[in-house]
Amino acid sequence: MGPLKAFLFSPFLLRSQSRGVRLVFLLLTLHLGNCVDKADDEDDEDLTVNKTWVLAPKIHEGDITQILNSLLQGYDNKLRPDIGVRPTVIETDVYVNSIGPVDPINMEYTIDIIFAQTWFDSRLKFNSTMKVLMLNSNMVGKIWIPDTFFRNSRKSDAHWITTPNRLLRIWNDGRVLYTLRLTINAECYLQLHNFPMDEHSCPLEFSSYGYPKNEIEYKWKKPSVEVADPKYWRLYQFAFVGLRNSTEISHTISGDYVIMTIFFDLSRRMGYFTIQTYIPCILTVVLSWVSFWINKDAVPARTSLGITTVLTMTTLSTIARKSLPKVSYVTAMDLFVSVCFIFVFAALMEYGTLHYFTSNKKGKTATKDRKLKNKASMTPGLHPGSTLIPMNSISAPQEDDYGYQILEGRKDTYTHCQN
Repeated sequence: MGPLKAFLFSPFLLRSQSRGVRLVFLLLTLHLGNCVDKADDEDDEDLTVNKTWVLAPKIHEGDITQILNSLLQGYDNKLRPDIGVRPTVIETDVYVNSIGPVDPINMEYTIDIIFAQTWFDSRLKFNSTMKVLMLNSNMVGKIWIPDTFFRNSRKSDAHWITTPNRLLRIWNDGRVLYTLRLTINAECYLQLHNFPMDEHSCPLEFSSYGYPKNEIEYKWKKPSVEVADPKYWRLYQFAFVGLRNSTEISHTISGDYVIMTIFFDLSRRMGYFTIQTYIPCILTVVLSWVSFWINKDAVPARTSLGITTVLTMTTLSTIARKSLPKVSYVTAMDLFVSVCFIFVFAALMEYGTLHYFTSNKKGKTATKDRKLKNKASMTPGLHPGSTLIPMNSISAPQEDDYGYQILEGRKDTYTHCQN
């Protein structure tokens, strides 16, 4: 733009051309100048846009590589931050994906969580226009990580498909965020005295394995525990009531350790046991009472009904116990089944007692009748050598009534013969 203006307005050119030509050239110059300015502005805008989405990643990639190389140079991942100066504070929070199922036989439950830990490491501070470095699991083994473990877990699995489910972020002020996804089978000692109307608080405990309180301190982050939608959890027999967290100190031989605990409050649903145990037991008791309306002389019917109901109650009590561990104390379900069994057994014993006394009474009555008949058949006044001849054996028609009277045992109508 500058050389062109200088050429157009040079004295030689102005003197050699007319005024009209000079005006034309002047207009052309102004028009070309405006076009050139617009083209320059458009080029600047394109360059700015290109710098935003094309050139920026390359510059940031080089910056990140340079930052990481400078951070890891001379970094010892075996030493915790601020060692020998102050304890390292670990802020923790948990996101619960799901809980369940709860296994009452083994007294454990399964939980799927995303476990997050945050701490400050002054060795990881850096100066850059970037505020945070978002890294994957490849960087985890190169820096110091807390040795957190779950104290009441029987089995823990980290998710590795398709890649390790771990996240690492480093801020420019040295703050580090480390999260990972875990599935844990944790112990939960169930108190089954009120089963199946029981409520439980299943804990999830974690702490440092090797660093005592004066080395590492755990604190809850706000919000400390978040949960997903409980309607997709596999609790089956239980309903999720709520949760709470606590912090306590464990005194051991190796030192005092900070223990973080999350309690998950669960309440048992009675629907399954109402259908499978309570209703069948009640109907069996009512069925045993039907024998009271059956005739007491129908021995096979009442006996078979009583024995059948007793065996049914025995089977129901056995089935109800299979869903429980072999605890030594009596549960509410055991008490209910025992009362039902007593009712059924009492109905059978009632008929047995009734039949016993009725049979004895009939036997005594029959024996008494036989004795009376035997006494009636023996005529008083007879001597041992005499023979009684009944008159109904005589073929005389007029003696029939007389002979009948002799058989009836009347004293004035008998005859005997002396030898």
